[in-house]
Amino acid sequence: MLKWVRRQTVRFKSIGQSRDMIILGSDPRVATCRGKLQNRRSKLNQEINKELRLRAGAENLFKATTNRKLKETVALELSFVNSNLQLLKEQLAELNSQVEIYQNDNTDSIMPMIPLGLKETKEIDFRDPFKDFILEHYSEDANQYEDSIVDFMDTRQAMRTPLRDNTGIALLFRYYNQLYFVERRFFPPDRSLGIYFEWFDSLTGVPSCQRTVAFEKACVLFNMGAVYTQIGARQDRTTAKGLDSAVDSFLRAAGTFRYIHENFTNAPSMDLGPEMLEMFIQLMLAQARECLLEKLELQSLENRTIDVCFDLAQEAAQLSECYDHVHQLIQQQMVKDYVPYSWSALVQVKREYHIGMAHYHAAMGILHAEVSQMSAQTKDTLQFLHVESASTQLDIRLPKDDLERRLLGRAHLRQALVLQEEGQRLHRMCRELKGKHALISMLRIAHRLALQAYTANDAEDDFRDLLDPPQIQPATKFQLSLTPPDFAQYRVSDLFKGLGPIAIFSAKRHWTAPRLVQLHRGRTTEGFGFSVRGDAPVIIAAVEANSLSEFGGVKEGDFIVTISDVDVKWASHEEVVNLIKNADDTLSLRLVTPMDRNYLKPAKSSNKGSVSTHSSSSGVSSGMSSPSGSMAQHTGNKRLSWNPFKKHQLHRESKEFYDNVILR
Repeated sequence: MLKWVRRQTVRFKSIGQSRDMIILGSDPRVATCRGKLQNRRSKLNQEINKELRLRAGAENLFKATTNRKLKETVALELSFVNSNLQLLKEQLAELNSQVEIYQNDNTDSIMPMIPLGLKETKEIDFRDPFKDFILEHYSEDANQYEDSIVDFMDTRQAMRTPLRDNTGIALLFRYYNQLYFVERRFFPPDRSLGIYFEWFDSLTGVPSCQRTVAFEKACVLFNMGAVYTQIGARQDRTTAKGLDSAVDSFLRAAGTFRYIHENFTNAPSMDLGPEMLEMFIQLMLAQARECLLEKLELQSLENRTIDVCFDLAQEAAQLSECYDHVHQLIQQQMVKDYVPYSWSALVQVKREYHIGMAHYHAAMGILHAEVSQMSAQTKDTLQFLHVESASTQLDIRLPKDDLERRLLGRAHLRQALVLQEEGQRLHRMCRELKGKHALISMLRIAHRLALQAYTANDAEDDFRDLLDPPQIQPATKFQLSLTPPDFAQYRVSDLFKGLGPIAIFSAKRHWTAPRLVQLHRGRTTEGFGFSVRGDAPVIIAAVEANSLSEFGGVKEGDFIVTISDVDVKWASHEEVVNLIKNADDTLSLRLVTPMDRNYLKPAKSSNKGSVSTHSSSSGVSSGMSSPSGSMAQHTGNKRLSWNPFKKHQLHRESKEFYDNVILR
């Protein structure tokens, strides 16, 4: 798929370095199969949304009217709308059934995987809400952040159509990480900015709209997991490298869905519900295990020993058990009505196919040409290969002679034939699966292999092979672990860093509007009469009584925002001290007073009293009017009790905690 380069760039910080990154997204004009499918999905979502609005309006009119004739007309219209909705949802389910589009082009005889489609969303204009909030809450010129707002909007626009590769994953990660900053900067918990996030369900197309950024985050993570499933499905699974990549992608998808399940609750859409997410997780784990089984089969093609045959049998039985568990999850009431029927049918087909292959591999091990040279360890494996059950018709677990061995092998081959025929029957029962040529090819190959082996070991005089053999004991040597999202791998810089440290200057905190304080000292005055502490931002630690600073309006606990028109919200303690020293006899400060007085308590464990910048996100607007600027200067008025010739010193113990700003 061609890359669509947007006109804006986003600055983000990779691990250990900082550079510019071009925003990449899929060009919706590119006529690829996956692109066409997603465009059709988007159109269907819009049509479903339209019909839902019509139905809601018709239902309200039906309840409100008392006119009998009008009620009949509205009831007829409702029936048409419901019929249209049903047809649209069937078309969307058919789109979700087209799993072959996401498969690799070179794998005609590979069992198809089930990928997920992306959730669609509408474009959002953040300009006016963000600018208004910057002016109202932060008391800054919103036009200075025009480029930052546009960069954020361009990132979101590109995120709607990510590439189906690692570039698309990186884009989704960067947007998700940028939401961490945006949520804390612009979304207070007690009121709304009028921004609504609307997303369409990936399975039903039903829209959901919420004001919380958490919903936006969950939907972005869902699309991240969906892209992982598409990456895994399109790998070339005829090579070991392709199989390893597919396993990694499916485990990352499962880990992403698990993260959503554990961190986001009360989802408004079905595809984010706990039951649906659990089904997605188990489906991805089953598909990852299927890739591992295919890799084991690929590695043992040239030398398939008895032990390898038994390993394949148990791995296939384990995989069949996994798909049976997935099918049980699909049959839940909260899931069954929303999952495409083709998915349920394909899971059942895979369950029968793999348990049939388990019996086939067990038979190939039992009927192996080198069975006479079977080691003691292999005999132990064969003894525990079967499940102990009182209902087993052919109760042979460890053959005593060659006759019992051939009988047990033929019984397994016959069972494999029965199961493969059952898989083909289930395939024929589903209309959407009839056109899946790769699936048809795999089922035919498995049936032909079992039939050829059964015919080659024919024994016309013994009909005991018609008895059902013992079931294969599921077992695996592969321990799968979910791969959670690695947010630290895709670090980003705060687009709105100029607003100040996010732990202090966030939507959750509130403070007075900035006020200008100008201090003019006389030639004989040794200092301005205040001390500072902390870093980013530096805080007024203490104000001396009857000092120039006290009369100028400087308060203990004030944050220093600017010094002589130099922004110091991110400045270190030393930088602020140097700026004050270089101010000579005139010092111009812009200060804000926090309304959360907890900031005024110095940290006892810190030697310099720096303010912690690790507090949480978002908050409320201050709503405080800006006080007029004040100016204090040295005067000879005797009514003032402050003695400009008196030296003011901090106590020795305070000196260890604060740096006294007494400038000479």
